[in-house]
Amino acid sequence: MNNPNSVGSSLWTKDFILTSLSNLFLFFSFHLLTPILPIYIVEMGGDKFAAGMVVGIFTISALVIRPFAGSALDMFDRKKVLYLGLFIFILTVISYEWMYIVSFILFARMIQGIGWGVATTTYATMVSDYIPSSRRAEGMGYFGLSINIGMALGPLIGIWLMVEYGFTMVFIIAAVSILLSILLSHYILYPQMPIKKSGSEKVSIIEKNALLPAILVMMMTLAHGGILSSLTLFGKETGISNVGWFFLASALSMMVSRPTAGKIADKIGQNYVLVPGALALGLGLLILSYSSNVFVLVIAAIFYGAGYGGIQPTLQAWVITRVSPDRRGAATATYFSAFDLGIGVGALWVGFFAKWLSYAIIFKISILFIVLFGLIYSFYLLHEKQKQMSDHQTKYEI
Repeated sequence: MNNPNSVGSSLWTKDFILTSLSNLFLFFSFHLLTPILPIYIVEMGGDKFAAGMVVGIFTISALVIRPFAGSALDMFDRKKVLYLGLFIFILTVISYEWMYIVSFILFARMIQGIGWGVATTTYATMVSDYIPSSRRAEGMGYFGLSINIGMALGPLIGIWLMVEYGFTMVFIIAAVSILLSILLSHYILYPQMPIKKSGSEKVSIIEKNALLPAILVMMMTLAHGGILSSLTLFGKETGISNVGWFFLASALSMMVSRPTAGKIADKIGQNYVLVPGALALGLGLLILSYSSNVFVLVIAAIFYGAGYGGIQPTLQAWVITRVSPDRRGAATATYFSAFDLGIGVGALWVGFFAKWLSYAIIFKISILFIVLFGLIYSFYLLHEKQKQMSDHQTKYEI
């Protein structure tokens, strides 16, 4: 596909802005629901494991659908794929109001994960075609601000709406937000993708060149999934009244780190983002485990957000760089599948072990995932260095 927007150095095109805004409303709706649904499950008679399941089952269903969504994006009209995902998401949001049985809520949440997996994979793939290759990490960083704004406002507003007006108002605002996303998406001009003809050549739904960044992001989201599913309950355990301040502070920190990290990665290399980012994540988790008031919670969020905001767009840009344009859908799906797998498994293991361990101890254990992140990336750097030395030696001998 030859997309005119991908040529040259222009980043702030109309379609880039519209895609980012519509993605913002999708993520606002998601983060509006994220801290509320575990409480809704408990109110409906569910236990801590069921509360963890509401995040886990969602991300696992998104994980299952993403490879197929990525393959569809490389074969069919991307806007039609996007609409399918958004309509599934909004229908399930509306359905929560009439569900008073935990198993029904979890089933709706599973279906919602399918819509989420399709829509977010589509937005990330579409925007990668609008960003000039010379500004890819920077562009992904700015696009990621739409995620951060949703992350900043969603939980804080969601908790406030729940306390002041009840669950119904949360579901209404979440649905309206998706409607805005659908409306804005209508005005995105996107070239018609040529449909690939099926033949003897098999098209893999998993892009192997995206696996290394995908594994790295999974290490990060194994810790992140535990935070998403348990932070509200951690607040009750420690006496912090509104843990929404963590989401707000971390999102604001991400807003600062994302564009800055993107420019650094584009100009001097991703090592200068990924290594400090991992250190900041680990420190944020450690401080979070000792949080007993809002002040310490916010300090933890600042470090955590700085690390997350630097790592995530850098890895996403790296994925796009490692593949050809006609495999961007599959590569993006591979990346986000690993992202979802980390969140889903992270939420499930936290929900399971919370029966015996405090959330503070669990957050300390989560630091091990960041350590694994560092080890895996270090092995990659060592392998690349040895490969370069071998190539240089071969060239010298020739």
